[in-house]
Amino acid sequence: MKLILRETVANLGQAGELVRVKPGYARNYLLPQGLAYVATDANLRRMEEERQLLDEKAKRDFLEAKRRASQLEGMELTFTAKAGDEGKLFGSVTSKDIGEAASAQGLDFALDRRLVVLAEPIKNTGDYAVPIRLHPDVEVEIQVQVQAEED
Repeated sequence: MKLILRETVANLGQAGELVRVKPGYARNYLLPQGLAYVATDANLRRMEEERQLLDEKAKRDFLEAKRRASQLEGMELTFTAKAGDEGKLFGSVTSKDIGEAASAQGLDFALDRRLVVLAEPIKNTGDYAVPIRLHPDVEVEIQVQVQAEED
C-alpha cells in the first residue's frame, strides 16, 4: 500500500516521503495515528501545501531565533552565592536561574530554561561560557560569572 508520510517515522521515512508499507501496518497504525495519508492525487497536493507551510514556518522560526540571539549576544550575568574556602558553592546555579536572570535583563522574550545548555548545575565560583540553543541552527554563548558572597 502506498502512503505519504505526514510526520517522520523511525525506520520508515521522513515527512513528505512516498512509502510502500503492508496494508495492516497502514490500517492499524499509520492511518489511525495521523502519521500518513493514502497516496491519492488530492493527498499529494495537500502534502505539497503542508510542506510549503512548514517551510515558511521553519524560516520564520529561524529568523526569530536569529533576532533573539542578537539580543543575547555579549550578555554577561553575575551570580553571588555562599561558598566555601575553596570556591565550592553551598548550592548551585542552574539553567532555571540563568534563564530567569537573562529574562530580567530587559529581553523582549522570556528565556526558557530548556534552551540553556548546561550539562550539570554550576557548583563552583568562576567564569563560565554557557551556550543557549534557540534553534537547532542558532546557538549563542553568554558569560556567567559566579562569585562568592562576601560576609
